[in-house]
Amino acid sequence: MLHIHFTAEDFTRVRFAPRPSPVPELHAALMMLGSPHEGLLFGRWRGRLLRALPGAAEPLADLAPGGTAPYFLDVLGETREEGLALIRAARPEFVRSELERVYAGQGAVPPWVRGLHAGAGEAWRVLERAQRAAFEAVLAPVWGQVQDLHRAEFARHALTVAEQGLGAALTALAPGLRDGVWEWPGPSREVRLAGRGLVLLPTFHWRGGPLVQDLPGRPVVLAYPAGGGLPLVPSGAAAGEEGLAGVLGRTRAELLRVLTEPRTTTELARCLGVSNATASAHAAALRAAGLLTTTRTGRSVHHAPTPLGKLLKR
Repeated sequence: MLHIHFTAEDFTRVRFAPRPSPVPELHAALMMLGSPHEGLLFGRWRGRLLRALPGAAEPLADLAPGGTAPYFLDVLGETREEGLALIRAARPEFVRSELERVYAGQGAVPPWVRGLHAGAGEAWRVLERAQRAAFEAVLAPVWGQVQDLHRAEFARHALTVAEQGLGAALTALAPGLRDGVWEWPGPSREVRLAGRGLVLLPTFHWRGGPLVQDLPGRPVVLAYPAGGGLPLVPSGAAAGEEGLAGVLGRTRAELLRVLTEPRTTTELARCLGVSNATASAHAAALRAAGLLTTTRTGRSVHHAPTPLGKLLKR
């Protein structure tokens, strides 16, 4: 069990990241890419990305020889450039100690990693090229979706804090908050905030337990799995869209595609360019097939894809 220890001061320094952070999201995606489990849902996604990854991204695998990456890669930054600059600004002694940690007992060290250990400029350029290449192949095609999902997640937590308080927002993520200690399921670990505060960062490419960045002198960052639990794919994946349209028909396939979040019948009609009655009829057909659900709240009706509907879109 992960135990996060708060002081009274820490409760005033909890914040939800207002925007997604490209570097942590990329690292979460790369970790998921290397995970062998859940082949049914993630097998095609992994295969597609492994084929798309350029050779320039391969050095990133050298930084996690035993499955653990060095902590100097644990940075935030609201843009890719800012994140890369924060990595490059790591103290040389920190970079050296972290490379020594991850390579302890791992055998031969690649020449460029030895150069990174020595602070060689060319080695840093190799790392920067690898990060850029991986981002373009893995995240750039779905970054718009990540931003949309993050906005929805941020708004949900902001509303909970405003209406019910911070405690309700925290326990909505993990219910074990008592006596200043917040418990998360996972490997045993004690994290003491000690007045540094906590940043909560949703990640949409990770299905495991929370990922903790706990570095001296910085706020602790807890990256937690969010979203629908299925891999993100480019919304413009033409081949998949054509195949789905051949089974469902173009309008129903498009309706399913635009359901990246629950939408009303009016919103669906606007997205599809059809009347409300036509959108409602198509939604009813997809609901009968088990591909979406419809819920009523007051006068509003919202449609959302089922897990099967999400899987078909992939």
